[in-house]
Amino acid sequence: MVHRLRSVELDFAESAPVRLVFTEELRADPHDVYRALAEDVEDWPGWFTAVTSARPTQDGRGREVRLRGGTRFRETIMSTEPGERYAYRIDETNAPGMRAMLEEWRLAPAGSGTRVRWTMAVDGAAPLRLLMGLAKPAVGRAFRDAVRNLDRRLTSPPA
Repeated sequence: MVHRLRSVELDFAESAPVRLVFTEELRADPHDVYRALAEDVEDWPGWFTAVTSARPTQDGRGREVRLRGGTRFRETIMSTEPGERYAYRIDETNAPGMRAMLEEWRLAPAGSGTRVRWTMAVDGAAPLRLLMGLAKPAVGRAFRDAVRNLDRRLTSPPA
């Protein structure tokens, strides 16, 4: 069953009832990281192991994403600021209990690399909010593994 979520704006990243925020530093350049996030959408499963498929929709203004375990998202791209920010709102999902969700990737130069801050902003029924809090360590691990995989992919010399 697909659930239509509440439409939220970018400020939801700061005001959501549940905010999971993770930061990691990469060796890769901010523009290369941005390109991997925003332009090479179909390559996400190659570095973010929780993602089994991702594809752009609506001429690049949206995405369809599938996660391990069968969760699906239809998204609207909310912000594309090359080298700085990539954000999307989840419009539809098969995940129960969710009312609104937005994810924001903030990029900033860090020496010769990039500081990546990922915010997962969520509103939902009380059981979902509790589950999100309990899942924070696992979500953080998935984020760290993903961006480290991405960093290796972007900074390793071609074979």
